[in-house]
Amino acid sequence: MLNFFKKFSRDEAGAVTVDWVVLTAAIVGLGVAIMTQVTTGAKTLAGDISSDLSGQVGKTY
Repeated sequence: MLNFFKKFSRDEAGAVTVDWVVLTAAIVGLGVAIMTQVTTGAKTLAGDISSDLSGQVGKTY
């Protein structure tokens, strides 16, 4: 039993998996944060364009 624990403590295969999981979670988190910012900016810009265009109704040039 003691041999099992010594071997288990030296095994690094699980550590690599944990590293990849953490890195993947960080990348996904950054992707969600960027998507949120872009979506908010696009909605704001669309609202501004809509307001400008609705103010142009009836004007002749």
